[in-house]
Amino acid sequence: MDSRTGPLQGLLVLDMSRILAGPSATQLLGDLGAEVIKIERAGVGDDTRKWGPPFVTGPDGETTTESAYYLAANRNKRSLALDLAAPEGQAIIHRIAARADFAIENFKVGDAARYGVDYAALSAINPAIIFASITGYGQTGPLAHLAGYDVLAQARGGIMSVTGEPDSAGGSPMKVGVGIADIMTGMYTAVAMLAALESRRATGKGQAIDTSLFDCQLAWLANLGTSHLLTGATPGRLGNGHPTIVPYNAYQAADGPFMFAVGNDRQFARLCALGGEPELAHDPRFTTNAARVANREACDAAVARLALRKTKAEWAAALDPAGVPAGPINTVAEAFAEPQAIARGARVSQPYAHSESGTVETIGNPIKYSDTEVTYRRPPPVRGEHTGEILAEFGYSAAEIDDLAARGIVERAAATAHEAA
Repeated sequence: MDSRTGPLQGLLVLDMSRILAGPSATQLLGDLGAEVIKIERAGVGDDTRKWGPPFVTGPDGETTTESAYYLAANRNKRSLALDLAAPEGQAIIHRIAARADFAIENFKVGDAARYGVDYAALSAINPAIIFASITGYGQTGPLAHLAGYDVLAQARGGIMSVTGEPDSAGGSPMKVGVGIADIMTGMYTAVAMLAALESRRATGKGQAIDTSLFDCQLAWLANLGTSHLLTGATPGRLGNGHPTIVPYNAYQAADGPFMFAVGNDRQFARLCALGGEPELAHDPRFTTNAARVANREACDAAVARLALRKTKAEWAAALDPAGVPAGPINTVAEAFAEPQAIARGARVSQPYAHSESGTVETIGNPIKYSDTEVTYRRPPPVRGEHTGEILAEFGYSAAEIDDLAARGIVERAAATAHEAA
């Protein structure tokens, strides 16, 4: 394989998903080299296209329907817009599925079957296809009929109950600032699809994958969920604190908030010495991590006193060489401006004819390979941008494509490739 290509080059993904979970999974596959055909509803498109502002500013300075939310999960895809309720639209899906390695959808339970594009239908055409379904609560169980929303998965799945300041500090349950239940479901789904690909190498047969926001949310409760299963105790909210490590919290340095994450007793002793109070490490309340956890409030108060004695830059300069984990609490802008983020390619700029600037920026893929590469071949498409191109590849003549477009079965992007929001 050419080292400049992704490891999934040559694989075809039929992407019938929308919003964030499914598109996150397929963008990952696309970044790794797979060809992704994004199916969108003609005249409407992915719901997230209009989830703004902010939106891309078009060549003439007007607002488009390409939102930042949409751009976040739709790189390395081509868009085919069609009417899935029409038999001709379903026939297009079937024709693509005959060649596809993967298919993915996130309809409500039963809708894929209603449209004739479920695993039963597509595997009858292509027994090797790997078919992933993402729902709110899974294909089975008493809540299977409900639609899935990230914030409801966070609420019902427990993560909000352990996120935010405690009641004693005036806090309340909080969702995570990004749609993390969606994103993690996309990650679990992508892993499942790639594992099924390996299984297919042995058997020659594809299979169906059933993932849900709720299941995945429970899975990534991780140590907190396992602690509950072990002890029966219900974890609570600790703000920026850690349930089993102290000091591990945000403190006010002389010029703003700063994070200390002291993982062992040696690190705590170094922190105390650098803060000007080495004797704190010998206080019986603080000599071990278990003691510090038992005396959390007292320890946090002592470390808060130390923190005020240096600026954020001074703390970083002192603690980094000493091997004490600590760092600034950056804004999003500061995070992307970090020299480390720049060195690691956290920001990707691609040519984009549909914007005023001629480029569009997205967040870089964090995976680094020794031999192959993550690639950024296509910017996020406008709705229906590749409809004619894709249909031609799958055997439709120019006259057939014109007829389908004239009857509203498919949609081709307008000449300007965008429309007013």
